[in-house]
Amino acid sequence: MPPKKRSSGTPNSKKSSSPDTKQNSVISPEKHTEKDSDFVTLCKDLSVTNLVCERAWAIWMSVAKSAEKMNDSNRPLWGACLFISAVDMGDVSFTITELQKAVGLSVKQFCDLVRKMDENMDTISPKVNSTVMKLEKKYDVLLALYQRFVKTCNNIYSVPNEVKRQELLRSSWIMFLLAKGSALQMEDDLVISFQILLCVLEFCTKRCPSTLLQPLYKSAMSTTAQSPPTRTSRRNKAKPRPPEVDAQLLETLCKESDCSMDEVKHVYQSSFCAFLDSLGMSGSQELIAVETLSNKYEELYHKNKDFDARLFLVDDETLCPGKVEVAKVEMTPRKDQSGEEGVLIPPQTPIRAAMNSIQQLRGELTSASDQPSGNLIVYFKNCTVDPSEEITKRVEQLCPIFSQKFAEAVGQRCEGLGKKRFTLCVQLYYKVMESMLKSEEKRLSVQNFSKLLNNATFHTSLLACALEVVLATYVGGSLKNGGSESPETDLCFPWILNVFKLHAFDFYKVIESFIKAEPTLKHDMIEHLGRCEQQIMESIAWKADSPLFELLKQSREEGPVEQAEPPATLNQPLQHNHTAADLYLSPLRPSRRLPAAVAAVAAEVDTPALPPCQPPAPGTKQHRSNSLSLFYKKLYRMAYLRLKMLFSHLLTSHPELEPIIWTLLQHTLQNEYELMKDRHLDQLMMSAMYAICKVKNVDLRFKTIVTAYKELPNTNQETFKRVLIREGQYDSIIVFYNLVFMQKLKTNILQYSSPRPPPLSPIPHIPRSPYKYPSSPLRVPGGNVYISPLKSSRLTPAAMTPRSRFLVSIGESFGTSDKFQKINQMVSSTDWSLKRRLEGDTTPKPLKRLRFDVDGQDEADGSKSSGESTLIQKLAEMSSARSRMQEQKLKEEAEKEDPEP
Repeated sequence: MPPKKRSSGTPNSKKSSSPDTKQNSVISPEKHTEKDSDFVTLCKDLSVTNLVCERAWAIWMSVAKSAEKMNDSNRPLWGACLFISAVDMGDVSFTITELQKAVGLSVKQFCDLVRKMDENMDTISPKVNSTVMKLEKKYDVLLALYQRFVKTCNNIYSVPNEVKRQELLRSSWIMFLLAKGSALQMEDDLVISFQILLCVLEFCTKRCPSTLLQPLYKSAMSTTAQSPPTRTSRRNKAKPRPPEVDAQLLETLCKESDCSMDEVKHVYQSSFCAFLDSLGMSGSQELIAVETLSNKYEELYHKNKDFDARLFLVDDETLCPGKVEVAKVEMTPRKDQSGEEGVLIPPQTPIRAAMNSIQQLRGELTSASDQPSGNLIVYFKNCTVDPSEEITKRVEQLCPIFSQKFAEAVGQRCEGLGKKRFTLCVQLYYKVMESMLKSEEKRLSVQNFSKLLNNATFHTSLLACALEVVLATYVGGSLKNGGSESPETDLCFPWILNVFKLHAFDFYKVIESFIKAEPTLKHDMIEHLGRCEQQIMESIAWKADSPLFELLKQSREEGPVEQAEPPATLNQPLQHNHTAADLYLSPLRPSRRLPAAVAAVAAEVDTPALPPCQPPAPGTKQHRSNSLSLFYKKLYRMAYLRLKMLFSHLLTSHPELEPIIWTLLQHTLQNEYELMKDRHLDQLMMSAMYAICKVKNVDLRFKTIVTAYKELPNTNQETFKRVLIREGQYDSIIVFYNLVFMQKLKTNILQYSSPRPPPLSPIPHIPRSPYKYPSSPLRVPGGNVYISPLKSSRLTPAAMTPRSRFLVSIGESFGTSDKFQKINQMVSSTDWSLKRRLEGDTTPKPLKRLRFDVDGQDEADGSKSSGESTLIQKLAEMSSARSRMQEQKLKEEAEKEDPEP
């Protein structure tokens, strides 16, 4: 939780400098007589302000009905309301532990309670949710570290006196908490935190009498370290000496933990020594007094409004893990699944899993170099233009850029660690590049890769992909959040894209080839890269500045035959034989004048891309970009899988609706792709589902859709809470549906109510991918806001035709009147020009455009055209006939002319 500047370290000591300040900062019980007295007492105990108290009570009143279903007492719920209010207002006057003690909840129980309260779209804001996520992740990291700390200390110390043992544990743990807080800005970094813990253990162990140590650690220390300093030697010291690492002792600690000695030593010399300097302990040969350490931590704990991690030492109930967490760490060793009865695998605690992953990565790169190998140099020399100098220069230039950004994210003294991770990345980069070129040489029987190897975007993307693998490996598999990284989570994808200023669409092109070229990648890393590709397709590639839109524009300008992905090809298998060379050296190559359906298949087979492409002859037709074609094929398949999963939660009793919803979604992605700009795929998916249910008279509320969507794995509340409405303006998905999606697609949507609806898109063929996509995006709790039709003299329910009115999302029994009024004002605004912008027309249009009629025309008087049903039926018949003729023509042409392999 971000610290709030205060004049004192404890809430109860808050003082004000003036009566006005006091009135605004300290709760006045006499102002809250209408509230429950126990609630006011709780507010007073936590020293909250009058404003926080007022808003917390309003939140409590709004969730009171839901609270009754939770079977919890009011006090924990009041505490959660106060937390939500204080975080939202940026006025937190209490620590997490103080709140926990006041309401009797552990960290896990408290986080679960806040999420339970998130039953409508206005309960929990993204800011509160982000704070809860950080709190929970930090707790998970510290829990794992404390459990490992206790185990390691039991191996180090041989203390018959329990009081002395507890003193050693207490001193070491609090010193670690202080060192971690001093060195790391990103405090939930498991690996660096563990490395700091090993530094603390080395510092404390070598200052401990040898009689208190186990034989292994007694023999590990050097003679100098085992000899306690004499009074004379301490008296003769002119100035503090920098602490010297006992290499043998540190190596023993690292070996027992499968941790890199080189990295831990670097952390010791850079971050840990600076911490000791700040305490004035650099030259001391004695342990720091527990009271001194505890007092310093007390200040840090109150400043950061944190939970008190010292309480791990006394098994305090506020930090007590749940049964699942305990079982995860303390489970008995399991048998090797290979069938060998006698082999037992140690339990995979978070730290052990992280260390194993890092050791495996480093082991695979042992023989690799951070310079081009002999084979790579040969490939470079065979190029028409030798890329050697540019490649090495690029690596040298990107190293300091990455290291600096790494230090900014993790900790100011971690730049050296960033360089070490970049070195691993470069080794992997060259290794994968060589593997890719060998594969291309075998595939194409050529050795001149000049065009590819002189492509700067290809190299930057490949380097970024290698870095993503290294960074994800160091996160620690057991504590990854499954792709649901919030923007505040440092180092998580797409952080590396921002560091290298790389477009997501360009990065996507290298992912599949990277996976194929590095067979030693672990399964969880393949899944991680798959999640990165998923994030790109669902939203990141659709940022306003993405090159994807230029490719789509070019595709559209070439005519309807050259669409991004013809619907007729969706049920054809997706061949995973495109390489990075194909994708980076596309966009356009001469076509063989194949019809669209055949060209789409031809685009999937191996075609030489590496030799320089000759420019097409004047008048020669060109087919679409391979990168765009493959992107859309993958996008469609991912979109359909998500839709199918959401559909299975909501509409199993209406199986006939699935292909209709899919057809609308596919049509939107292909023909109205501008709706994806700065938005998320799932926003269109949920809107399409709601629209079809409306037009088919199936009772499915948007609130129900959002509730089911939140239950899918890895969903993100901002997907439905914060949707772009127009430039710089965001609102809920209901507002997006009413004011953007429905207005843009109203004619297409209403065609499905016709007796002769448009033809359905084929269901995509689901391939056996080299990696599996998760079935859904990112998770965070959320609630709902629903929109009523605008009730004014300019647009009344009566002014809408019966068939168009029921497509609007009608407000339900939640949300506030001021929320609806705000939306009404937005809609009524005379400068409302979203629709004009989407259509490229700057001419203002009257407000009546906000209601739509079945014939697509505006009726100022609200009357209904008598020829309405006849016209819509004719439109549907014409569309259906045109589609059938087009499909028949494609089929006939495909039979006449087979594509070349």
